[in-house]
Amino acid sequence: MTVEEKLGQLQQLAGAWETGPGGNSTKNAVESAARAGRLGSVLSAFGARSTNALQRIAVEESRLGIPLLFGLDVIHGFWTTFPIPLAQAASFDPGVARTDAEVSAQEARANGVHWTFAPMADVTREPRWGRVAESCGEDPYLTAEFTAAKVAGYQGRDLRAKDRVAACAKHFVAYGGAEGGRDYNTVDVSEARLRNLYLPPFRAALDAGAATVMASFNTVGGVPAHGNAHALTEILKHQWGFDGFVVSDWNGVRELVAHGFAEDDAAAARLALTAGVDMEMVSTTLREHGERLLREGRIDAGRLDDAVARILRLKFTLGLFDDPYADEGAAVAGPVPATRRAARAAAARCMVLLKNERGTLPLRTSVGSIAVVGPFGDSGDLLGTWAVPAAAAKYPSVRVLDAVRRAAPGARVTYARGVATEGGDTRGIRAAVAAARAADVTVVVVGEPPALSGEAAARADIGLPGVQERLIEAVARTGRPFVVVLVNGRPLTVGGWLDSAPAVLEAWHPGVEAGNAIADVLFGKVDPGGRLPVSFPRAVGQIPVHYNHESTGRPYAAGVKYTSGYLDLPPDPQFAFGHGLSYTTFRIGAPRLSRASVPARALHAGDTVEVSATVTNTGAHAGDEVVQLYVHDVAASIARPVRELRGFERVTLAPGATRTVRFRLGARDLGFWTNDPGGVFRLEEGAFDLYVGNSSTATAKRRLTVT
Repeated sequence: MTVEEKLGQLQQLAGAWETGPGGNSTKNAVESAARAGRLGSVLSAFGARSTNALQRIAVEESRLGIPLLFGLDVIHGFWTTFPIPLAQAASFDPGVARTDAEVSAQEARANGVHWTFAPMADVTREPRWGRVAESCGEDPYLTAEFTAAKVAGYQGRDLRAKDRVAACAKHFVAYGGAEGGRDYNTVDVSEARLRNLYLPPFRAALDAGAATVMASFNTVGGVPAHGNAHALTEILKHQWGFDGFVVSDWNGVRELVAHGFAEDDAAAARLALTAGVDMEMVSTTLREHGERLLREGRIDAGRLDDAVARILRLKFTLGLFDDPYADEGAAVAGPVPATRRAARAAAARCMVLLKNERGTLPLRTSVGSIAVVGPFGDSGDLLGTWAVPAAAAKYPSVRVLDAVRRAAPGARVTYARGVATEGGDTRGIRAAVAAARAADVTVVVVGEPPALSGEAAARADIGLPGVQERLIEAVARTGRPFVVVLVNGRPLTVGGWLDSAPAVLEAWHPGVEAGNAIADVLFGKVDPGGRLPVSFPRAVGQIPVHYNHESTGRPYAAGVKYTSGYLDLPPDPQFAFGHGLSYTTFRIGAPRLSRASVPARALHAGDTVEVSATVTNTGAHAGDEVVQLYVHDVAASIARPVRELRGFERVTLAPGATRTVRFRLGARDLGFWTNDPGGVFRLEEGAFDLYVGNSSTATAKRRLTVT
């Protein structure tokens, strides 16, 4: 390969959508680069016919005929849109994420896509950050489990299979810690926090076989991730032995100049390649300056060859050299009944019952009249932030109003919008109140549109947008039964109206089968077994508020001033991590240990301790409970979190049924990374409190001693 051809493999350009401004000029530029052998990958182009046309240019007209790698943001569905990733984490069932990935991979690969920029492995404690919707929340253990499941679903056992795509764990690293919740912002973390909080999900992704990793936009300790050799090379490639490739984020290499880290594009190219970036997305600094930098000895020829080899290796693994084209006769044109059923089941499984007083839920299908009110009651825009644009245009979400009518065919169902999703117009509230007064029960569907979450969608105020709270309060004043359904992409502050609402169902942005899944839960066809993967703050001023915070020298004590708290609010969240109700009741017994003491050397050698507990359905209905195990290191050489999730299992039980749930704890569950340079993992002797219950506030515990 010539140097020009090598640099071409490192280049990824954006393809043209089928419609849109600049489409033709973008198409011409991509085709010219492919013909010249100066293009390795294309993103945001799909459709078997379209990708094949471009692939033929690269394979049949370039000198070496190296096939292109087509990538796309397939985040929570291709044609069949599943719930957003944050919602999927609420299921506490990694099988939900795996199913989404399997369906997405089959639909995407059939449409010429080889590679998805997912899963997002970022842990975040920042609900103002719009990309919390794309995350699995605030816990590294839960995020790691879901990240691994998503990778397995996308990639399967053989990337050559025509129903699999390569995964990309993003964003490496610590993007979820962006200051103020503002995208692309600074992150400053200690080595210990980097390794204990932010890195574990990425390690899980690699252990699951993730083919690629994407660098993040943020700085880490003052060094932009795209130029951070400690993260990309020392940790990822050397310590972890990652043999896949690192792709930049959109224009991320060129943005090293804006960071003040590189003086110009040539310096940005040199710094990014040297630090460990292998493929450049959209910006063209390596392609434009690479030959000169190589001649001048400012980039290393061996490093260039390493990057090219990593990219070519994935193309071989995907089977593109043997069969570079998609089968146009097998292209999937949209959701089918089976994938819709999977999306509907997933969405219902992700919903969290936050509150349910006086048996308001489930609703009776025999109810005489139902009012559906709120701006999202008759909305098809419940797909979520990362729905593929073509899918959103062709396959909007099922509307709640329509689904309620189908679920209760004998009921008189009326609709009143009440208010808009944003703005201050309250004139429609009168009609909504009239509808509520005339109905046996009212379903108030409120929240935030998908456009208010996702990338570049930070919010300083995370309450309900516009005057939706006033709609809830007006319905409450009627004195008639009602339930609030929240559709949103982030935790919301709900304190202003929560006391007046007898029942609140967190439905998230549920995807293409949104309305049907919401109706399934509202009418009790599906028991709400989801649990919160992220804390809901009482007010924005509490942020960050998360369950796995570190101990302080003066822990909060109610009524005691000189402790770590607020004068005007309790320090705990409105709804804690792991919280969620059911239509039945459960009793979880005290945890039992297989032994109360274990030598550290035995744990290092692979030994484990079993923690078990019984869970019983004490109610009158079948339902789901999520049994959760938390660990607290009582005393350590660095301050440890007051609790850390180290196991969970979602179980379905009939009335009166009992099951024993078992977890195993090893060295990785009880030890931690220190601040020592290069990373040192330590398992220290001492006491560990083990909590088992149905949320992070569990009180039943046993003590384990490590000797």
